[in-house]
Amino acid sequence: MSTATATARPGAVLADLLPASRVRDAALVLGGAVLTGLAAQLSVPVPGSPVPVTGQTFAALLVGATLGTRRGFLSLALYALAGVAGVPWFAGGTSGVGSVSFGYIVGMLLASAAVGALARRGADRSPLRMAGTVILGEAIIYAVGVPYLALAADLPAAKAIALGLTPFLIGDVLKAALAMGLLPTAWKFAGRR
Repeated sequence: MSTATATARPGAVLADLLPASRVRDAALVLGGAVLTGLAAQLSVPVPGSPVPVTGQTFAALLVGATLGTRRGFLSLALYALAGVAGVPWFAGGTSGVGSVSFGYIVGMLLASAAVGALARRGADRSPLRMAGTVILGEAIIYAVGVPYLALAADLPAAKAIALGLTPFLIGDVLKAALAMGLLPTAWKFAGRR
C-alpha cells in the first residue's frame, strides 16, 4: 500500500488531502469554475463544425476527479450559471444559453459528478482506470452535447455526430493519456510529502 493511500481515508479524492473546512470547499468550487472558464479560452475552431476544440472538457473532468462528486458538480454548476448570467468564459469568450454547444456544458456538469464518483472509488490512482474514467466522462459529455447540437442547429443525427463528435476523438485519446499520467502521479507525489 502506498503512502498516499495510507494517509488518505478510503473514498478520498486529491482535494481531501487539504485541511477540511467550508472555506476550503468554497475556494475549491470557485477555483474549479475559474479553471474551467480559463481552459475554455483555449479554443481552436474546427473547420466546418460550430463546436471548437477547447480545454474546458479536460478541465471539467480534472475538476471532477480532483474535487469529487459534490464539489466537482457544484464547481461546474457555478461555471455554467455564471456563463448563463453573462460572464464571458464559455468557449471563445462567449456567454448565455444561445450557443449550439451549450449542451456540452450541461454534459460537463454530469460528467464531473460521474468522474468524481469514480475517483472516490480509486479510479484516479491507476493509469488504466483513470483513462477509462476520462473516456466515460467524455462519453457523458457527448451523450448530452451531440443531441443538443442536433436540436439547436436543426441537424440530422448523423450530421451532428460528424460535426460534434468525430473531429474530437483524437483529442479525447490525448486527454485520456494525459490524465493517465497526471492524476496517478499526483497521488504518488502526495504520498511522499
